[in-house]
Amino acid sequence: MGRLVADGHELTPQPAEADVIVVNTCSFIDPAKQESVDTILEMAEYKKTGKAQRLVVAGCLVERFRADIQKNIPDVDAVLGTNELEKITALCEGLEPKQMPVGPYLYHDLTERVFTTPRHSAYIKIAEGCDHPCSFCIIPQFRGNFRSRRFESVINEATRMFAMGVREINLIGQDTTCYGEDLGLKDGLAELLARLAQIPSELPKWVRFLYAYPNKVTQKLLDTIAAHESLVKYIDMPLQHASGAVLKRMKRGANADIFLKLLERIRATIPGVAIRTSMIVGFPGETEADFQELCQFVETAQFDRLGVFSYSDEETSKSFALDAKVDKRTTYQRKRKLMAVQRRISLKRNKRLIGSEFPVLIEGPSKETDLLWEARLATQAPEIDGVCYINDAEPGEPRPGEMRMLRVTEAHDYDLIGHLTDAPENRWQAAGRAINPFPILSGQPVRAHGIPVR
Repeated sequence: MGRLVADGHELTPQPAEADVIVVNTCSFIDPAKQESVDTILEMAEYKKTGKAQRLVVAGCLVERFRADIQKNIPDVDAVLGTNELEKITALCEGLEPKQMPVGPYLYHDLTERVFTTPRHSAYIKIAEGCDHPCSFCIIPQFRGNFRSRRFESVINEATRMFAMGVREINLIGQDTTCYGEDLGLKDGLAELLARLAQIPSELPKWVRFLYAYPNKVTQKLLDTIAAHESLVKYIDMPLQHASGAVLKRMKRGANADIFLKLLERIRATIPGVAIRTSMIVGFPGETEADFQELCQFVETAQFDRLGVFSYSDEETSKSFALDAKVDKRTTYQRKRKLMAVQRRISLKRNKRLIGSEFPVLIEGPSKETDLLWEARLATQAPEIDGVCYINDAEPGEPRPGEMRMLRVTEAHDYDLIGHLTDAPENRWQAAGRAINPFPILSGQPVRAHGIPVR
């Protein structure tokens, strides 16, 4: 989107208004792959009923099924892989792209960019690709080997964001904890976080990183998080399973005891830390005993946040060749059982928060009802965790992007309810005027033509 805007095109979130429609796809697991295909077919209809003259398909699905897309969906005019983003303008304009050296794509601080997140929260990708051999994962096949962005590139982009008025930056990558290893940096992520924490900001800020690999969570990293107030006390660390046998077949190693010791060390170093993880059920060879071991581990570990995925048997993954496949019904039942275990844990942990006050980041009016506002604790990452509902905005009307104090009055399985206890931020108006030196989309419709933002 940033490249298209820089080249003079305008964006619209309404596909019926677009001259060109771009569908950015995912193919990591079967549901994502099916959603991508369904969206392509849905958008193809606008070539008949709307203004659309061209349909471009981009992203990971292209890396896996380029020829199939072009052969089986004739309405697709062009395809764009994950390492070909510089061709987007030519493909949208129906021109032949210039031939450029093929190399692994990695954006930097000067890459044109359009934000689709709210003004107060943003993502920075600090690395691309992955070198881990996880047997269930096909990311390395179409994202390539692990490669880090230059240290100062990340700092420059973050500095610009904070100057714009961004309050929360989320660092992402297929594996953030390997950051800097390919650049010869020891404890690269810890060093990066420390520098980000020291960037001057007129208003309080949050810095969070996601997708930690468990055996890369060093003591230096934990000490750094504990030492800086602006570094969110939140660890997102996908463990995938707890049975040593299943983890061995996943080519990840470790076991429940090793993980419990790591969790103990994290909590001892960072008081009040929230730990999120994700698990895969139904992996080939997962026995009922393996699953019960996983459930017992989750009970013992007492995670603050947990997501459960059903194993997706991707034909190009190494795990596709494994025997002892688990049927879909059993996988579904195990997913429901494990989420029920976590739901009880989450409710119990949330109830402990009743009566306490915490800083929250105001998101805006609730999507559920006009009577409530939504906010997030520092320990609630955007889009993947629960939220806080505000039912009393006194002593001052909240504003999106503002940080306020919330007293928790009710607790549910994943969400909290409370009321604000402090006045609006004194410098909010001045900070608000400083936002937006380059194009940002913040969920508001854009009266223009071009590509839809989906």
